Amino acid sequence: MHPESLVRDHTIYACVMGSRAFGLATEGSDTDRRGVFLAPTPLFWRFEKPPTHVEGPAQEQFSWELERFCELALRANPNVLECLHSPHVEHVDDTGRELLALRGAFLSRQVHETFTRYALGQRKKLEADIRLHGAPRWKHAMHLLRLLMSARDVLRTGTLTIDVGDQRDPLLSVKRGEVPWPEVESWMTRLATETDEAASRTPLPAEPDRHRVEDFLIRVRRASALQPDPYDEVVQGVVGTRGVRQG
Repeated sequence: MHPESLVRDHTIYACVMGSRAFGLATEGSDTDRRGVFLAPTPLFWRFEKPPTHVEGPAQEQFSWELERFCELALRANPNVLECLHSPHVEHVDDTGRELLALRGAFLSRQVHETFTRYALGQRKKLEADIRLHGAPRWKHAMHLLRLLMSARDVLRTGTLTIDVGDQRDPLLSVKRGEVPWPEVESWMTRLATETDEAASRTPLPAEPDRHRVEDFLIRVRRASALQPDPYDEVVQGVVGTRGVRQG
């Protein structure tokens, strides 16, 4: 089965991400699309396994196979967790709704480590830009601030919200380069400190609920296994057109 067919025919959840999901879109902003597809179970019985992710078929479109998506979400991968909380859902079926109902099962105190580690890596890149070019990439600085806000707030409340709300204008000022770097740097440091403080008293559990997620995945795989294998249908169709040789 062609990878793009998996996205076209087996997507269970699709959403818009990037600036449009974060409430930071401006004229000319790209539309980043992310999704989750469920590869039919019979595909896993063959030597060549289905892909864990697919780029396309549209521009700025990226999809994960359900199992890979769940693995990354259980590890508190920032991009994947945010995908589950997009305010702009373009497609969702019954399985996708079950996945969305599990959003809380993926959240744990691990978000402190993964979000802040990612943020630290991005901050080092911005500092390298300043050393090399005299200025950071302001768009990246804006998104780093947004990420730190998300990390702080999810640790404070136990709920991940990715729309920046009333912080839109201050963040867009950073993107336009209107805020001096020392002020941006101070803002980042303050947010990092607030994130650490929130982690010390967060309502989030120490670990995600792997059992709930695994139970969901097993049920979905089992249900898929009971569906007709599309490959068998193709083979049977070929045999039928050739006929059966009589002995």
